[in-house]
Amino acid sequence: MKKLINFVSVAAVMATGFVATTQANQLDDLLKQVKADRVSEAKLDKKREAEFKSARANKQTLLNKAKKELANQEARSKRLNKEYAANEITLAQKEVELDNATGTLGEMFGVSRAAAAGAYGQISTSIVSAQYPGRGEALNRIANASAIPALEDLEELWFALQTEMTESGKVAQFTAEVTNLDGSKSTETITRLGTFNLVSNNGYLTYNDEVSQVQPLPKQPAGHISGTATDFFNASSGYVGVYLDPSRGGILSLETRKKTLEEFFHEGKQVGYAITVLLIFGLLIAVVRYIDLTATSAKIKAQEKNLDAANENNPLGRLLKIYQDNKSVDAETLELKLDEGILRETPKVDRGINLIKMFAAIAPLMGLLGTVIGMIMTFQTITLFGTGDPKIMAGNISLALVTTALGLICALPLILVHSVVAGKAKGVLQKLDEQSAGLIAAIAEKESK
Repeated sequence: MKKLINFVSVAAVMATGFVATTQANQLDDLLKQVKADRVSEAKLDKKREAEFKSARANKQTLLNKAKKELANQEARSKRLNKEYAANEITLAQKEVELDNATGTLGEMFGVSRAAAAGAYGQISTSIVSAQYPGRGEALNRIANASAIPALEDLEELWFALQTEMTESGKVAQFTAEVTNLDGSKSTETITRLGTFNLVSNNGYLTYNDEVSQVQPLPKQPAGHISGTATDFFNASSGYVGVYLDPSRGGILSLETRKKTLEEFFHEGKQVGYAITVLLIFGLLIAVVRYIDLTATSAKIKAQEKNLDAANENNPLGRLLKIYQDNKSVDAETLELKLDEGILRETPKVDRGINLIKMFAAIAPLMGLLGTVIGMIMTFQTITLFGTGDPKIMAGNISLALVTTALGLICALPLILVHSVVAGKAKGVLQKLDEQSAGLIAAIAEKESK
């Protein structure tokens, strides 16, 4: 046991010595590392110091160079200022010399520029430029020139004015490119009426001077106006009337803004559509009844030629049938039976006629309803937006007026056709009454004998 304790003691002393040796070695290495790092840091600091001194020397060189450049530029600025002042004096002297040299030519210069400017404004917008493009370039150059125009420029001004004056009295036909409303382009034959209008097979055209293009109108004027343009274009000889626009497009533009009958009709909106439905139904009923009554009158006329053989396909034939079935009765009884037969035929003859009369009476009332609705909407618009812009109220006022007009337009033909159909029906009933009276008279004559 003692040996074991001694062995353990010896082992502990050896381990302690080993640890102490290891720590000593580590401290020596740390000391060496610190010394090595100090040498490296010293070298690095010297290198940085050398770089800084070198950069400071370069910066000083750049500063000296910049100062020298600044001095050179200041000297150049003074020299240029002197040259500018000298040039100003020279320019003033040259202007005086120019004024003295031009003399009365200066007045001609001003006149030519003013004439060119005025002619450019007229020619660039003229429809003659659609046939002769590019005429305004020379005029624009003369109008903006800063020197006395040459003889060639004055001749260009003269030619432009002469061409415009000559072409204003001609009716010419030429081929040009037309830019359609959808952006596509087509080559068409165009007839130019002086300086007033351009026409083609499709109606009137316009010349857009801003883009130097011939374009169709967004909407052609009324048919009786555009029709004359088409007739004039297609005419090969003789005299054909055509509408001209002396305002160079102003009146034509106003004509295209006018509303067509179709546009006026749609301004009546729902009330106008309902009135139109009444008119259509009334006219259809009138046509059907008129055809039916005409056919009935024809059958009655045929029956009158053969009173002995009753044909029940017409009212008179049915009355004759009643007469033939009651020849043995007295005149008063026959009269009652024939009156009964006429009363049965009257609804068939008068069928639908009262409906036409009712439509004729309702249509103006519906127009009055549309008027009231339009005025209510107008006052509502005034309440919301005031009366500053009449265009805001125009739509509602159009509704008020258009529906009234539509109501009257519907009532007038319905009253007319009602009178015609009612007269036709009255003629049929009168024929029945006449034949009925004749049959009763024949029975009464037999009884008197």
